[in-house]
Amino acid sequence: MSTVKVELTGAVFRSYPIVIERGILDRVGAGMKGLGLSGRCAVVTNPTVGAIYSKRLMDSLKDAGFLAALIEIPDGEEHKTLSTVASVYDRLLEERLDRDSSIIALGGGVVGDMAGFVASTFLRGVPYVQVPTTLLAQVDSSVGGKTGVNHPQGKNLIGAFYQPRGVFIDPDALETLDKRELRAGLSEVVKYGVIRDEAFFSFIEANVNGLLNLKSAIVEAIVRSCRIKAEVVMKDERESGLRGILNFGHTFGHAIEARTGYTAFRHGEAVSIGMVMAAGLSLYLAVTTEGVQKRIKNLLVAFGLPVDAPGIAPSDFIETVRLDKKVKAGNIRFVLVEDMGRVAVKDVEGKKLKDFLELYCHGRG
Repeated sequence: MSTVKVELTGAVFRSYPIVIERGILDRVGAGMKGLGLSGRCAVVTNPTVGAIYSKRLMDSLKDAGFLAALIEIPDGEEHKTLSTVASVYDRLLEERLDRDSSIIALGGGVVGDMAGFVASTFLRGVPYVQVPTTLLAQVDSSVGGKTGVNHPQGKNLIGAFYQPRGVFIDPDALETLDKRELRAGLSEVVKYGVIRDEAFFSFIEANVNGLLNLKSAIVEAIVRSCRIKAEVVMKDERESGLRGILNFGHTFGHAIEARTGYTAFRHGEAVSIGMVMAAGLSLYLAVTTEGVQKRIKNLLVAFGLPVDAPGIAPSDFIETVRLDKKVKAGNIRFVLVEDMGRVAVKDVEGKKLKDFLELYCHGRG
C-alpha cells in the first residue's frame, strides 16, 4: 500500500489521503469510517462501471455501517451537464441525504467531476470521496478538488474547487478498462513527466510495454503521478500560479473536445494531441528544442495515442480557446515546455498563435 498526503492550508487546515492499494475497493467503507464519515451516503456511478464494481463497493459500505443509495448517471462526456447534475439532486433528496451524509464517486473523470460538483453544491456542501476506476481519473481528475460540468461552448466552464475527504485507488480496477481508455489515461501520466520530472519521463519511455500490459510499472506510475499532482496542488490549490502547469496540452485539448462535440476523442486523447500542439507552439516560439518536441510526440505515438486533429481550422481553435478559463485580460495563456521536466505559463499574442495554427493545420507544425 502507498499513501500520498494532500495537506492544504488556508482559513482551515485540510488534509486528505490518496490511498493506492490493490484490492482496496473492498475496503472503502472501512477507509471512509477511518476518515470520520458515517451514516447515509450515495454512490454516484454509471451503468458500465456500476455493473462491474458497484456491488463490491456497496457491500463494503454496508459492512462498515453505512446506509448507501446507488445513483447511476449516463455514461459519456456528452452527459456531463447541469441537467444530469439536477437529476442527481433529485435522487439525493429522494434518499433523504442531509448535511452529514457523504457522496462517493465511483468511476472515471466524468463521474468524479460531476459527483464532486454535486457534493460542493448540495445543501451548500457535503463530504465526498473519490474511488476512480480509470487510469486518467486515478492519476489526475480524482486528485486536487477540481469539480464541474461542461457548457456547449466549452469544457468545465461551470464548476468549483472542492476537495474530497479521501481518494481510494485500486490499480486492479484497470484490468477491466478497455485499451483505448487505458491509453488515454497514459497521456496524463506522460504529462507529469514533461511538466515536472525528467527522470519520470525516462521511466515511462523505458516501460511502455509494461504500462500497456498493466505490469508492476503501472502502480509505480500511479504513485509518482499522484505525488507530483499533490505537490503542485499543495503549493497552489486554486490555480493562481504554479497549478497552471497541470494544464499542459489542455487548452488545445479542450478546444478539440468542444469542436468535435465531446464524442470524437476521449479526454486523454485530446490532451495527447494538445500536448503535441503545445510542444509545437513552444518550438515555434523558440522556447524549446526540436529534440524535446520530438521526444514528447514519439512517446505518445508509442502508446498508440493520436497526435493530430484533422478538420479543425485555425479560426475554430482561436474562437474556442478564447472561451477557455485560462484566458485572462484578452491574453491567451499556454503552458509551454522549455526542457523535459520544466514548463512555464506564458501569454501568447493572438497573431503569433494564429500564425502557428496556420502552419500546424496545414501539416507543417
